[in-house]
Amino acid sequence: MSVLPRLIASDLDGTLLGADSTVSPRTRAALDAARAAGIHVVPVTARQPIGIRAIADGAGFEEWALCGNGAFAIHLTTGELLFERAVTVDAQQALAAALAERVPGLLHVSVRDAGEGFFPQQGYAAIAEASDHKRDPAGMTEVPLSEVLSAPSLKLVIRHPKLPPTEILAAIAGLGLGGFEATVSGAPFVEVMAAGVTKAWGLEQLCAHLGITADEVLAFGDAPNDVEMLRWAGHGVAMSNADAVVKDTADEISLASNTEDGVALMLERVLGAHV
Repeated sequence: MSVLPRLIASDLDGTLLGADSTVSPRTRAALDAARAAGIHVVPVTARQPIGIRAIADGAGFEEWALCGNGAFAIHLTTGELLFERAVTVDAQQALAAALAERVPGLLHVSVRDAGEGFFPQQGYAAIAEASDHKRDPAGMTEVPLSEVLSAPSLKLVIRHPKLPPTEILAAIAGLGLGGFEATVSGAPFVEVMAAGVTKAWGLEQLCAHLGITADEVLAFGDAPNDVEMLRWAGHGVAMSNADAVVKDTADEISLASNTEDGVALMLERVLGAHV
């Protein structure tokens, strides 16, 4: 960027975090330098607040976070919910019914209540790992599918015990239904948000609140759910480990991966150019 950004938006898994799902000392130093320069540093993630809190201390996250692929913004210190948009009951019920005819054996989870409500379908815990949702499967309270779909979801998770999420996503696209957005993030499931909700949509809402324009945003990502955000931001950076579709979208491709402090390298360059 030719000018110093006013906001840095970064995906977490596969982008900011290393292989051990933590922020390295070098990356933490770069984030701190950005904050010291008056730049907002915002995690923009498919995770819910429980997943951000697990790494917040190490990353220095204390202010706004965009969760559920942009479905809602929450302040990590005050707990203030700035906005939220959920998938309607009608939309998710229609999707689940139509998809079941094409792909039998699917399991679902509804995320509600500012990301704190987690309602997995009966049988889901048996195929889940703690890393999937930053929740111990042994502690999950499972409910019938009818209850999963009975209330609006900030994110509806759709998963199959054996099929990859890309196959499920293709099946969803073939239904020709509306009323929702579906994407994948590298996790072992498809993620469904309300119509129009993407990381770009959420970032646009937060930036409007902060008085920041798109051209003042530097964004980082690696997975298909980051594409819209990188396209919307003034400067979008794909990690060297990013999916091909992400690299094709980005303004720049990092020379390093998430495990090689790719975000830190970029921030050091940007901040150093404006010392």
